[in-house]
Amino acid sequence: MVPLGWAGGTVGLILAAAISLYANTLIARLHEVGGKRHIRYRDLAGHIYGKRMHSITWTLQYVNLFMINTGLIILAGQALKALYVLYRDDGALKLPYCIVIAGVVCALFAFGIPYLSALGIWLGFSTFFTLIYIIAALVLSIKDGTNAPGRDYDIPGSKTNKIFGTIGSIATLVFAYNTGMLPEIQATLRPPVIRNMEKALWLQFTAGLLPLYAVAFTGYWPYGSSTSSYLLNSVNGPVWVLTLANIAAFLQTIVSLHIFASPIYEYLDTRYGRDKSHAFSFHSLWFRVAVRGGYLAINTLVAALLPFLGDFMSLTGALSTFPLTFVLANHMYLTAKKSKISAPQRAWHWLNVAGLSCLAIAAAVAAIRFIVLHSATYDVFADL
Repeated sequence: MVPLGWAGGTVGLILAAAISLYANTLIARLHEVGGKRHIRYRDLAGHIYGKRMHSITWTLQYVNLFMINTGLIILAGQALKALYVLYRDDGALKLPYCIVIAGVVCALFAFGIPYLSALGIWLGFSTFFTLIYIIAALVLSIKDGTNAPGRDYDIPGSKTNKIFGTIGSIATLVFAYNTGMLPEIQATLRPPVIRNMEKALWLQFTAGLLPLYAVAFTGYWPYGSSTSSYLLNSVNGPVWVLTLANIAAFLQTIVSLHIFASPIYEYLDTRYGRDKSHAFSFHSLWFRVAVRGGYLAINTLVAALLPFLGDFMSLTGALSTFPLTFVLANHMYLTAKKSKISAPQRAWHWLNVAGLSCLAIAAAVAAIRFIVLHSATYDVFADL
C-alpha cells in the first residue's frame, strides 16, 4: 500500500488477485493432460514442451521458492527483534542475529518433519498462530486509527521514483499471491481433481483473501506512508498482546517455510537421500541435517546479508513469478488445448502472453533500478 497509495494499492490488490486466480485456474485445468495427473509443475511443463522446459521450469520454481523462504526467515527475524525491543530496547540484539536464530529454528523443524504430509497437527497450529496475528493486528490498528491525528497518504519519492515504484510494486503483488507450486499443493486432491481444485482456488481467492485485505487496509489506514513493512513495528498496545502476536508471527513463519521448501526437500530426498529405512533412521536423519541444513544456511546468510529484500522480491516476481505463473500458464494452455479452443480464445491467450511478458520486462527494469539506488543507502547485515 505504501508505494501505491489508497487508489493504486486497492486496485492493485484486487486486480493481482483476479489475474492470479485466472492463471491458477488454467494450471488446474491442465492438471490432467495426456491421460495422466501431473503432480509437479515441472512435470506438466516437461510433458507439454519436453525435457529442456522441465529443467527451465524447475529452475524458475527453485528461484521463486528460495526467495519465499528467504523472505520468511527475514520475517521471523523481524518478529524476534520486535519481541526483544518490547522488553529491552538497548540495541544489543540486532536484526542479523535474530535472522540467524530464526534460521536455526527453521532447520531444527525441518530435521523433525521428514515429509510434507507429516506436518499433520502443525497445520492446525499454523492456522491458530495466523488467527492470533490477524486479530491482534486488526484490533490494535483500528484502535490506533481511531485515535490518530491526520496522517500522510502521499506516495513517497520523486515523480520518477513513483513511476518505477508503481511498476515494481506490480511484481511484488504478483509474488505475494503466487508460489508456482499449485500442482504440488493439490497433489493428493480427491477426484474429480480439476473440479475440486477450482473450488479450492475460488475459496482461497474470495474468502481466503478477506483477512489479507483486512490487515492490509486497516494496517495502512492509521499510519499512512510511514507504515512499517512489518506491521507490528507500527502498532501500539499492551505489551502482552504484542508479545503474543510477535510469537505467533515467528512460529507461523517456521511452519510456512517448511511448506514452501517442501518441493526442494522432496526433490533432494527422492534423488539423493531417501532409502528404504525409516524416516528417522541414522541415514535419513543425517541426510536431512546435512542437505536441508545446508540449504537453510544459504537462505539464512542471504536473509542476514540483505534484510532489505523487497527490491529483490520485485526482481524475482518479474523474472520468475511472472513467467512461471502467468506467461507459462497461458502458453501451456494454448499449446495443450489448441485444437479445442476457438480463434478468439487463442488470440486472448496470445495477448496475455505478449502483454504479461512486456510487463515482466518493465518490472525487472524497475526492480534493478531500485536495487542500484538502495545499494548506496543500505549496508550489508543492516540492522533495520
